[in-house]
Amino acid sequence: MPEFLTPFWILALVAVLAYALGSVPFGVVIAKLMGLGNLREIGSGNIGATNVMRTGNKLAGGLTFLLDAAKGGIAALLAWWAIGPDAAQVAALAAFLGHLYPVYLGFRGGKGVATFIGVALALAWPVGLATCATWLLTFKLSRYSSLSALVACGFSSIYAAFLGYMPLVALLVVMKLLVFYSHRENIRRLLARTEPRFRK
Repeated sequence: MPEFLTPFWILALVAVLAYALGSVPFGVVIAKLMGLGNLREIGSGNIGATNVMRTGNKLAGGLTFLLDAAKGGIAALLAWWAIGPDAAQVAALAAFLGHLYPVYLGFRGGKGVATFIGVALALAWPVGLATCATWLLTFKLSRYSSLSALVACGFSSIYAAFLGYMPLVALLVVMKLLVFYSHRENIRRLLARTEPRFRK
């Protein structure tokens, strides 16, 4: 972890602002703007990019992924630029928690994968790229979005340690555990072999 030198009140303010940004439900907004309906009534009911894809609109799904990733990455980069690396990690975690538990949706949000990737790319782009590559390879082989997310996020902290980003390891471990928790139903279905695959 980085050395925390910034005064607590500043870090608390950073956390609040980053959480507010992370809470913006871009999937819901895009679905409404593009006339795709209420995401809570589509597929898994999740607000993330994977469920937006289930509407059949790949553009909407791609935009959701990019915006959900951007809110985590932008929060981290702005905090780093304005304050320092300790604030960047606080902002990253707060934005990630905002996506998982958004105040605007009664604390029922997405599963965090896109925001996770955005944070990884912003704080250590080689780690982010390795995580993205792992997701793509796993998906190509399995066609399971959930399994791809679990494998990619699971390896992220290992990549960080191997590539020399040790201050980032603890943050990634905490975030990937939250990703695993948010995917607990998917894990049960994967073990039971009832998890739906994406068609080619």
